[in-house]
Amino acid sequence: MTRGWPATLREGRIGLRPIRLRDAAAWRAVRKVNVEWLRPWEATLPLGEHDAPMSFAGMVRRLRAEAREGRSLPWIITLDGSLVGQVTVGGIARGSLLSGYIGYWIDSRVAGQGITPTAVAMATDHCFNALGLHRVEINIRPENTASLRVVDKLGFRPEGQRERYLHIDGDWRDHLTFALRREDVPEGVLTRWRTTRSLAR
Repeated sequence: MTRGWPATLREGRIGLRPIRLRDAAAWRAVRKVNVEWLRPWEATLPLGEHDAPMSFAGMVRRLRAEAREGRSLPWIITLDGSLVGQVTVGGIARGSLLSGYIGYWIDSRVAGQGITPTAVAMATDHCFNALGLHRVEINIRPENTASLRVVDKLGFRPEGQRERYLHIDGDWRDHLTFALRREDVPEGVLTRWRTTRSLAR
């Protein structure tokens, strides 16, 4: 068992739980409906890379291995127990850095309901409290207005632009970097998000 993993988190109807092999059918069904919705933001292999596309089982085994090594936290997002997306904390570094980054996707049919910011808030708090990380970052394409709203809602601090940072949708794409440090949110990200939501109502 790795520090802070496995972990299951919940906030009302929204949950985070470790991804598992038996999620295959539900995961594929949600992804099939959302092909066009997700394509502009999905990682792709650069020309010359010859890795075969990874199967769902291969992806889960890789993520589980990384989780056992303390380098990743691969969660499924659930709404009322049903799979609606994914949040993965990756690139976890210990030692003097104590950092990681968060990536996520959500089913377009439930987008805009506060599910993604709630899931990211829970994941970030877990990184700070259970893992003891100092910094969490999120990298977003400038055109991805939905993801930009997530970091804005949660108070992630803009740190600048990384040119041609990740290979996305067939080319190298610029990304904006946002980050939070543990001392930025002594009350916790989820608590701050709850307050923000209640004031907006």
